[in-house]
Amino acid sequence: MTRDDTNEDRLIALETRMAHFERMAEDLSDMVVEQARSIDVLTAQIHRLRDRLAEAAVAERSPHDDQPPPHY
Repeated sequence: MTRDDTNEDRLIALETRMAHFERMAEDLSDMVVEQARSIDVLTAQIHRLRDRLAEAAVAERSPHDDQPPPHY
């Protein structure tokens, strides 16, 4: 085996590893995009639930809720 063969083998090994790393980076990028979409959906759901709870709390209030307790 000559020195050129050794260098060529090393170059092929490095190129192979680089290809695997590039694929891994693409997979991670896809995963991050998917998680960002999920977070957006969940955030919208939380906002809708918060609004519904606020509306329910206002609807359940009566004029007596604003009066001080009898011991005052």
